[in-house]
Amino acid sequence: MKYTILIQWSNEDECYVVSLPDFPDIMQPCTHGDTYEEALKNAQEVLEMLIESYLEDDQPLPEPQTLGKSLKVA
Repeated sequence: MKYTILIQWSNEDECYVVSLPDFPDIMQPCTHGDTYEEALKNAQEVLEMLIESYLEDDQPLPEPQTLGKSLKVA
């Protein structure tokens, strides 16, 4: 499954903040990073932990939602 990771610069927090819209039950944004790359790495770690937790608790994984075409903007 492919889940959406939203990474946005936050002027207020002065870092990149990450949301996982396919997991609405968790606090959003769910992680951050000083660089885009760090935010992405942290997001992948959170996503892995969430999936492990769902599987350990015998909960069904949420179905990925399609937000549109993937696009990386520098």
